[in-house]
Parts: sequence; C-alpha cells; structure tokens
Amino acid sequence: MTSDCESDRRSWFARNRMTLLSAGAIAAYAAFVEWFWGWPALLRQWSEIGFSSAVSALVLLVATYFIRCYRIYDYFPNETAGRFLPLFRVTQVHNLLNIMLPFRAGETSFPLLMRSEFSVPLARGTSALLVMRLLDLHALLVVAAVGLVIGRGSAALWIAWLAAFVSPLLFFLLKDHVIALARRLLPTKLDAIVDELEAGVPANIVAFLRAWGMTILNWAVKVLVLAWVLAFMGVAPLAACFGGALGGELSSVLPMHAPAGVGTYPAAIAAGAVSFGAGADRAGVEQLAAAGVNAHLLIIVSAVAGTMLSMALGRRR
Repeated sequence: MTSDCESDRRSWFARNRMTLLSAGAIAAYAAFVEWFWGWPALLRQWSEIGFSSAVSALVLLVATYFIRCYRIYDYFPNETAGRFLPLFRVTQVHNLLNIMLPFRAGETSFPLLMRSEFSVPLARGTSALLVMRLLDLHALLVVAAVGLVIGRGSAALWIAWLAAFVSPLLFFLLKDHVIALARRLLPTKLDAIVDELEAGVPANIVAFLRAWGMTILNWAVKVLVLAWVLAFMGVAPLAACFGGALGGELSSVLPMHAPAGVGTYPAAIAAGAVSFGAGADRAGVEQLAAAGVNAHLLIIVSAVAGTMLSMALGRRR
C-alpha cells in the first residue's frame, strides 16, 4: 500500500512537474517584485505611462513569446509536432529562469527541459540554443541599428547595415566546413556528440532562413515596443529610444545581468540611450533612469503574464 502511494505521488509529480515549476517561478517573481519595489509602486509607475498604453505594450510583448515559441517549434519539428502548448510552457519557464537568475544561469534550463519534455539530447539542445542566441544577438544589433541609420541618413551606414544584416547567411554556408574540421580534429569516440551538435544546427538553407526570419521578427517587435514606450515617456531623439531598447535587451542576452536584471537593465537602457544621442545632463539622466525602471517593470510583468498564460492554455489541452 505504501509503495503504491509513493508510486502515485511520484507519478503525479512527473505529470505536473512543469506546472509546479511554472507556479514556483511565478510565486518567486511576485515575491521578488514586492520585496524590491512593492506592487503599489509598480502600479504608480505604470500610471505615469497610461493604463491603455501600458496594456497595449504588455500585449505586444507577450505576443513576442508566441513568436519565440514558434521558432523553437519549427526548429525541432519532429519532437514538438502537435505539442505547441507544452512547448510554450517550456519556453516561458526558460524565459522566467533566464531573467531571474544572474549571469545567464537560467540558460541551462533549456536543454534540460527539452530533454525532459521532448527527449531532445542535451548536446543537440545546447547546440541549438547557441545558434539561437547568436541569431538573437545579431537580430538585436541590426534591428536597433535601424534607428541610428535612419537618424544619420548616410549611404555608407546603410551599406554597412546591409552587410551586417546578411552576415549570418554567410556563416551558415560555412557550417559543413566547420563540422568536417571538427570530425578531423576530434577523437573518433566523440563522433556521436558531433552528430548531435550538427543536428542542433538547421539542416538546410530553408530551415535556417525560417529560423533567422522568426528571430528578426521577434526582436523587431520587442525593440519597437520598448522604443515606443521610451519615446512615450519623453526619451528623445528617436535614435536614443532605439539605443535604450537595444541596451536593455543586450543586458539580458549577454552574461552580465543581475538577478532579475535589477540595476543592470535600467542602467543599460540609460547607457544605450545616451550613446545614441539622449541628453546626458542631470535632468536627462534622471528622466532616463525613471524610463528605464518603467520599461524594466514592463518586461518583468510581461514575463510573468506569459508564464501564467502558458499555464492557463496548458490546462485547456
């Protein structure tokens, strides 16, 4: 009897582990926000933006999570076919852990969750994550650089931007040469790992273009939304809004952010905006600091809202 009860408990935890992890992440986030800012302070900050504008920005940010999920759904078609909603929950838990833990420690959850939920080997999941993160970094730079290029209007800048834009395609065309070199240099006993690493890279140019396009779309929407929020809060000129959005998002992609981005995310927004032409006097910096905190809170709430939505949709399967 005792053995049967223990088996039932283990089975229940196995079936509901993603829900429990999601709920735990949300609870930790809610407690963290209350401890550091307090939810009343968050709502007062949002009242300065305007309720309708804040909700519109929140809806658009949550929409980017569906785009991000579809990118992974398309990246692993055999493993994830017909299971978009479970994958959406995996991506949202990964996103929450990534934001909450410092130094990108949350990244380790992606290959582990993909192995647990979809039986994707660790080496393949890690390789795919590396490719997607490199595409993320590239997309952030080229999307945000649009504001600088438009602001300057230089033909030379447009040529440089176009060259940077197509650079991932050139690197992908070298994929087979890099894999072949790895097979020659590494011991034969590591061939299985090399196979999984190769499987984590898009198999052909069409699959790569789909992954690249979804990455550009995801970050284009996110950077545009954040730039719009910063402009609405008085950040100027337009290039500074893009620079601030780029700075904040780069701080979340590079291995340098603090737990939940506290301090580093608003500071990166201010630094990016100043680099792209925002005023650096005391009044300007104070305005940028307030705008950075508001944008940061919007990102945090969108991550929690996306995870809660993934749990709600998962219960309706």
